[in-house]
Amino acid sequence: MLYGIVFLWQFPHFMAIAWMYREDYARAGYLVLPLNEQRDRYVMWQSFVASLVLLAVSLVPAIYEKSSLVYFAGALMIGAIFTYYSARLASRKSNASARQLLIASILYLPAIFVLMMLDRKWP
Repeated sequence: MLYGIVFLWQFPHFMAIAWMYREDYARAGYLVLPLNEQRDRYVMWQSFVASLVLLAVSLVPAIYEKSSLVYFAGALMIGAIFTYYSARLASRKSNASARQLLIASILYLPAIFVLMMLDRKWP
């Protein structure tokens, strides 16, 4: 469960960084994002779809009654916020939306782990 959260979290996090510094990476010769028209679709899939799956994975303990309602509500709320910022990057494809997603990703991981630690039903 924890591995799945960290694994899925890294895709939107990395896409935000890759989008913000795409020109720098290109000048340095690093191919981080596709160079053709596939780039926009690639960013969308890697950020938005991964955040949707992350939201679902983070809710699994609540679905199987291994966590409390507080964890469920908290994970749903912070997961929805994270997914919102991923969707904004996928739709707007701007440095501002990438920076907002990066900030959301930095806040998401500790928040979900704190929820797990505070949840009394967590195994």
